[in-house]
Amino acid sequence: MDEDILTIEEVAKYLRVSDRTVYDWAQKGEIPAGKIGTVWRFKKSEIENWVNARLSSDKMQDKDSSIQVRNILSPDRIVFINHSTKHDALVQLSEVLATAPQVKNGSELTAEILKREELMSTAIGRGIAIPHVRLSSVTDLVMAVGVCKKPIEDFQTIDDQKVTLLFMIAAAYNQHSYYLKTISHFSSKLKKDDLRDQILNASSEVEVFNLLLKS
Repeated sequence: MDEDILTIEEVAKYLRVSDRTVYDWAQKGEIPAGKIGTVWRFKKSEIENWVNARLSSDKMQDKDSSIQVRNILSPDRIVFINHSTKHDALVQLSEVLATAPQVKNGSELTAEILKREELMSTAIGRGIAIPHVRLSSVTDLVMAVGVCKKPIEDFQTIDDQKVTLLFMIAAAYNQHSYYLKTISHFSSKLKKDDLRDQILNASSEVEVFNLLLKS
């Protein structure tokens, strides 16, 4: 099957919802989909755009005020990354994220982050990627940040910009709403060119942390 065409099961896994939910959305026209015979199929690029549109919607942004950066991030989970490949950068950042007490199984976190990225790119444009997973081995939402000193070229980006900032989020399975709010919060904040430039030019992890607290 064309790697750009997804099944109901693959879309459900990507969105962390049930197969039935995806089927109902397709039936109601709430998600971009098409039928081949009697079987629903989904274009990868259309699903990515649909997800990004939902995350950046006004409704989601209105709820961003509940995100407290210091509750989910600390300077010791901010790292300067010198790898130039997506795989190596994601492995390094997931190992940093796994040091958080909320993460009980570091190897599972790394494996699921990589698996999630293979299914669909988490790059959202402007040089940013937000790899994210929900796992039963994570007790509460937590985040790590990677500032890439070498732009990463092998992310599939929607605007052809190389990825320079990684915001990795891990959450518990029952935190779906908080998880989406957090992704939306950073998607919105990082649209500001000056903030991205300040983070990329920061000389220490603490400086990056303070910029995110103030933004």
